[in-house]
Amino acid sequence: MASSKVTSSQPTPPRPPRPNLVLRELRGQRSPAEFAAAVRRAAREIGERVSCDARYVGRVEAGEIRCPNYAYERVFLHMFPGRTLTDLGFAPRASVRGRRAGALGETRGAPEPYDTPNRQDRQDPQDRQDPRGREDRHDPYDPQARDESRALHENYEESDVLRRAFMTGGSATVAAASLGRIGLAFDAAAAGRPLRRPGTSDAYALEEAVRRIRVLDDRHGADGLYQRASAPLRAAYELLDAGATRQATADRLHSGAGELAISVGWLAHDSGRFDDARSHYAEALATARLTGDDALEAHAFCNTAFLARDAGRPREAVRAAQAAQRVGRSLGSDRLMSLLALREAGGWAGLADRTGCEQALVRAQTLFERGPSDADPEWMSFYGEAELEGLEAQCWSTLGDWSRAARHAHRAAHLQDPHFTRNIALYTAELADDLARGGRPDEAAAAGMRVLDLLDQVQSSRIQTMLAGTARVLLPHRRASGVSGFLDRHASVPRTA
Repeated sequence: MASSKVTSSQPTPPRPPRPNLVLRELRGQRSPAEFAAAVRRAAREIGERVSCDARYVGRVEAGEIRCPNYAYERVFLHMFPGRTLTDLGFAPRASVRGRRAGALGETRGAPEPYDTPNRQDRQDPQDRQDPRGREDRHDPYDPQARDESRALHENYEESDVLRRAFMTGGSATVAAASLGRIGLAFDAAAAGRPLRRPGTSDAYALEEAVRRIRVLDDRHGADGLYQRASAPLRAAYELLDAGATRQATADRLHSGAGELAISVGWLAHDSGRFDDARSHYAEALATARLTGDDALEAHAFCNTAFLARDAGRPREAVRAAQAAQRVGRSLGSDRLMSLLALREAGGWAGLADRTGCEQALVRAQTLFERGPSDADPEWMSFYGEAELEGLEAQCWSTLGDWSRAARHAHRAAHLQDPHFTRNIALYTAELADDLARGGRPDEAAAAGMRVLDLLDQVQSSRIQTMLAGTARVLLPHRRASGVSGFLDRHASVPRTA
């Protein structure tokens, strides 16, 4: 058969992304999460704000982000002085700016994905119909695709609102700006209006809501966020009920809804609403088992174990942690298994089983020392040496070994990345309590003062409860150096409702 000379009117298939091997080499032995933390630190050094996480690093290294936005450009050039963007493996900005998005029917001159400040999620125009760039390739002229493209553009516009909220508002303002996008879907359903079939833009918005909640919790604690986060969670399950047309999108929605349930459950957990947290974790576990999502199931069991320990059900904590380890072995992440061993250790400590606790702690340390890997879940970006030390401190504290607990708590606070303001406050509160109970009231008061200095940024019932316990222990030592000042200042701090 003779080949046709007629030029096809179909859009040219997009070129596969070219991996950024240069940045991958520069990352070295650090995990994507650890490198993302280094990017955030570098940004703070020059006064920039970027929401870099492991997924962003993965997308850069995969070549899905051909040229970073201007904020990331300044950060990368600060991290690697003397290099240009092309030296770092990126495409020249002019070559990206000049591309047209005709494959999606967009007008010439539409904003390019790299070019809006502080947006880590921008894609090449060839990839805009799917923020992950891996699935749901479909006809760009399909009506649903056009709807999704418009919705995704709204997400881009929202990033500037979010940036301004971070720059000018308190934690409540930030939460409102961060979580408003997906809440709109719930509002439509609650008003009785038909909810359209969800697509990739909805899956993207759901995943972004999870990331934002985690970032806000890291900085501000849970108390100011929990009520606001409940609406996006309801919206997520409304999306599931509406039913996606593509299985890949449905899988992402289920995974995103489960992760969001865990995030909202954690906000309830950290703000002392244990019954609510238990319900959210159970919902995530049911979602995981419905879809056969081992990663989500391991995460749900991990948090369930932590909650059970805090709620005074140590045997349940051990069982949940062991269940998490059974399902988590297939995921290939030593860091995940290390954290799960620590969850088990916490349960054994609650049972006053020192031998069981020590064995789990040794296993956690051994697994941790194997180092990070690309298999580490994105949600584990908080888990580094500081968290390892902090969780071990809690175990020794539960067992009544105050001096040992204080040593680990001190290391945790010293090692913690400044991005995790809540955790710094938590570890320092743990240190203050261990010092107080270990007969060192002056040092305890000094540590308690450092926690009080952070309470204008962090709202966490857990931390306030720990400080209240420390204050009670220190009452008989009011005459000791610094104790009276701590007690007076602590008494003047408003309590979270």
